[in-house]
Amino acid sequence: MAHFPVNHPARPIYRVLAGLIGLYILVFGVWGVALTVGDPLFDRGDNWALGLRTNLAFSLASVAFGIVLMVGASRRGNLGHYMNLTAGIVFLATSILMMSVLQTSANFLNFSMSTVIVSMIFGLVLLGTGLYDKVGPEEHAEAERRNRNHPVREAQAR
Repeated sequence: MAHFPVNHPARPIYRVLAGLIGLYILVFGVWGVALTVGDPLFDRGDNWALGLRTNLAFSLASVAFGIVLMVGASRRGNLGHYMNLTAGIVFLATSILMMSVLQTSANFLNFSMSTVIVSMIFGLVLLGTGLYDKVGPEEHAEAERRNRNHPVREAQAR
């Protein structure tokens, strides 16, 4: 993607934000596993952790995603950039899919509407952080700034 900002000045803030989301998801997953440890994997019971409804499968997936997001936020290269973009898309797609089956027996992750909303917010924030935390050499960053400030003149020069 040629138009992602490279070396954005607020990149550390975006990485911290992604790390905090990863930490919340990890704590939620661990809490949910502790609450649902004896239940069936895809139970549709009334278990709530940190304000979100959960079951053992969703809690285990949350632990995995929380670890992945925290690893991505701790890396200085573009690994976090790609992980945040991917996680944002996964969170958005999952929330839309689970919202479509919310009141049916296909709600295998035991989502509630509050879980859908939080997943959408996390997906949008992770997608936004993924768009602005790309790292590159200073030449690429300067070329991007020059192109952004004078796009017509750069296009005519080619």
